[in-house]
Amino acid sequence: MKTLKILIINNHGQFCHLIHRTVRDFDMDTKIVPNITSVDSLIEEEPDGLILSGGPSMERTGLSMDYIDSIDVPILGICLGHQLIAKKFGGDYGIGKNGGYAAIDIEIMEEDDILQGLAPSISVWASHADEVTVLPKNFIHLARSNLCEIEAMKHPSRPIYGIQWHPEVSHTQKGTELFENYFRICEQY
Repeated sequence: MKTLKILIINNHGQFCHLIHRTVRDFDMDTKIVPNITSVDSLIEEEPDGLILSGGPSMERTGLSMDYIDSIDVPILGICLGHQLIAKKFGGDYGIGKNGGYAAIDIEIMEEDDILQGLAPSISVWASHADEVTVLPKNFIHLARSNLCEIEAMKHPSRPIYGIQWHPEVSHTQKGTELFENYFRICEQY
C-alpha cells in the first residue's frame, strides 16, 4: 500500500491522538488538524483522505460540516464524526439510551468496501452517549447493535462513511482491518 496523506480533523475527542498514532503506524503521512482550519488551508494540504474524529458535543465541531461538502476525498467519521455526517445529509442524532464507553457486539449487515472482511459480527468499543437516530435519505445502512440501530452507514454515491465505534482502540476487534479498508478506498479514489 502506498503512503497516503490522511488528515485527522480534531473535534476534541479523547481518542484523536490515538487515531493519529494508528494511522501513522500504517506509515501514512498524517496530521491532526484543528476543526477551525479554513477549507482552503485543508485543500492546500492535498489530502488523500479525511477522518472526522469523535468529540464531546456537536457544538464543538467547528467547520467539520463544511469539509464534508468542500473536499472531494474519502471521509471516515468516527463516533461524533459519524453523527456529523448524518446531520449534514438530513439524518438525525440524539442522546443514546446507554451512554458511556463499553464493549458491544456489532452485526455487520452489509460488508461493502469499508467493512470488507468484518462480517458477520465484531466486538467493539463504543460510546452511545449520542448516536445516529435517523439514517440520511438513500444512505446505505451497514451495521447495527442491540444498543443502536445505526452503528455504521455509507453515502449512496460518494466515499463517505460513518461508524459509531472506535476502530483505533485495542478493545475493538478488527480495527486494523477497518483502517486498511479505508486506506484502500483512499488509494483507489
